Amino acid sequence: MISVYHYMTVSAILFAMGTYGVLTRRNAIVIFMCIELMLNSVNLTFIALSNHLQSMDGQIFVFFVMTVAAAEAAVGLALMIAFYRNRESIDVDNINLMKL
Repeated sequence: MISVYHYMTVSAILFAMGTYGVLTRRNAIVIFMCIELMLNSVNLTFIALSNHLQSMDGQIFVFFVMTVAAAEAAVGLALMIAFYRNRESIDVDNINLMKL
């Protein structure tokens, strides 16, 4: 039988993997993918606890988190396209050069 603790363990591992990716990678697309991984791990936690507590509150939060994630992906992709057109690179170290 799979319990809520199994879901929480998987969610913690996914969140740690996303955090590691955000802190160590330089490619902006990979960083955004790691942020999405972190948001999905939080969604897994919300759903697992919502099911465990027999409440719909967690599922409502997941709906809002998915909405924010979709908006973040759209805005982030637009910024990356604009940055790539100016610098022909999406290396995070070069983002501060966009001010010039």
